[in-house]
This record gives sequence, C-alpha cells and structure tokens, in this order.
Amino acid sequence: MRKILFVFIAISFLAIQCKKKGYTAENGGKPSPPATVPGVDPPASVADCKKCIILAEQLQTRVAIADVASKAIIWEWSPGIPDIKADALKWFSNISDAKLVYNGKYILATASGGGVALVRIADKKTVFYAFAGGNVHSAELLPDGNIVSASSTGNYLTLFKVDTLSFPDHVYAKTIPIDFGHNVVWDHKNQVLWSAAMNQLKSFKYNFNCDFPDLDLLESISIPGTEAHDLFPVHGENALWLTNTTNVYKFDVGTKKFTQAEVIQADIKSVSSGPEGYPIILLKPKVSWWADEVIDAKGNPIFLQNGLKIYKARWLLQNVFSYPVNDVIKQCK
Repeated sequence: MRKILFVFIAISFLAIQCKKKGYTAENGGKPSPPATVPGVDPPASVADCKKCIILAEQLQTRVAIADVASKAIIWEWSPGIPDIKADALKWFSNISDAKLVYNGKYILATASGGGVALVRIADKKTVFYAFAGGNVHSAELLPDGNIVSASSTGNYLTLFKVDTLSFPDHVYAKTIPIDFGHNVVWDHKNQVLWSAAMNQLKSFKYNFNCDFPDLDLLESISIPGTEAHDLFPVHGENALWLTNTTNVYKFDVGTKKFTQAEVIQADIKSVSSGPEGYPIILLKPKVSWWADEVIDAKGNPIFLQNGLKIYKARWLLQNVFSYPVNDVIKQCK
C-alpha cells in the first residue's frame, strides 16, 4: 500500500512540474519558449494566454501564436508529413491568413501556394486540407462546416465540402468568379457571406447544401478606392474592417456605410480589434508585403521579433460576428 501511495505521489509531482514548465498538449508536448522580456514568463499553453496574437508568418512557413506580455511565440503549426502529403506541401508556401474558429479550439489557415487547412490547436493535427489554387488569401467557415476561400490571382471564391475522412484528393469544390479575391467573412446574424472584390463589397446567400455548396449574389456595394484587401469583423460591433491600398475603413453592416477608421491608413495588410484593453492592431509591411512587427493604430510596436516575415496578425479572440457562441466542429453528412 505504501509503495502504491509513493508511486501516486511521484506521478502527481511530475505532472505538476510538467505543467509549470509548459509541457502540455496545447503546445505539442514541448516546454514553453523563453520570454524575450526579462522577468515576464510566457503562458504555459494557448488556453492560459491573457493577450495573444495569431500570426501568418512566412519566414518559417507557419501559423504562430505570440504572447504580447512576454513577446514569446508559444505555439506554432507548420505544414509537414504525415499530416500533409509530401506532394501537397507546396500548397502551403507563404502562409497568408489564420483565423481562430470553433470556440477557440481550431485555426483555419490559408497559403498563397493554394492550400486551405483546418488545424486543431491542442495537438496541431491537420483535420482537413484541400487545394484551391490561385493564390489563396483567406478562408471562412460556413455554418454547416463547409469552407469557402478567396483566391486573388485566379479571381474566384472556392466552396469546399468538408469531410474529414475523405481529403485532399476527393473533395467536392465549386468556384465562384470574383474580382481580386482576397477575403471572406460569414455574417452569423444576417446569414450572408461578405467578400470585398476590388472596388465592391459583395454579399452572397449560401444554399446550405452540404453535398453541393453554392452561393448566389445578393448585393454589390461600391467601396471608396480600389484593390480591397483585408475584411474582418470589428470586435463587439455590427461592423467590418476593410483595407485597400490607400485607406482603412469601418463598414457598418446595418446602415451599409463606410467611414474612415482612425488608424494609419496606407497599405495595411490586416487589421484586428478587441475589447477594452486591446489596442487595434495592424500589419503594415516594411519589406515587400511583410514586416517583423505588429503595430497599433498610431504605429507603436505591439509585438516585434527581428527577422520575422509577418503577413497578417489577428487577436486571439473568439469571433461572435461570424460564429455562434460555443460553436463546435462539424462537417456535412
């Protein structure tokens, strides 16, 4: 009996020590990285992070989650074998976007190489991926679990039937023409899909056909300027951020009016906001289309690591504009 008790105590002690050192399923069973801010320890897991940012980071071909307080990257996913087939790895060159989905448990990622992937944070498992091609810039979950992506070079949206037991070779996909496809956002309240196409913001009706997903155009609204780039919900508002080559706007979904946002304006690749205490964050390129830092609305650094090639950055916050509270993973049957 004493021997059994001793073993139990020893196992409990080791479990506590592992947790303290950050050995958790959510960071892949590895210790948390060292902080880059002296005296500030990074969180032990993604779930423990008080204020984190999701990065589409192209230097190391990865989605990364960075802790603002410690300036440490605490989680990352890079496409690799066996989750991704060897001949499909090229689909994931130049990660272009990453969104938190399914109640904060998964990430929906895209890459300029044409790939779209749904990744479970806890164990970094790629539960679904497919090829859209045409320089994919963003993707979105649809209410039934299907996925839609936007491709800029090909000028189209792609609708995928999501079946986590049959991919990537036998995935139903349908393309919808759209100019300069860079973004897609589902509007849960109004049950429409928004996509900014060059100089028009378009809304689409989804057919809710699991096996043969499709979209019908509802409305086209003129956008000030051209080459619309990022489209993402404004946290806590019935509104969308929209960026183009010259400006950043807020689009009020109710009034369907654009107003210029009080942030740095030109050449913004992504914009994200949060509740009180979360500054608006922007990705403004320093070299070509990337930067090694995420800045606030006035240009002050929020996160910086020399040498990184960050393309987009978003707060690690649940998006209730697009998804219901406590949303769980689903797929069409």
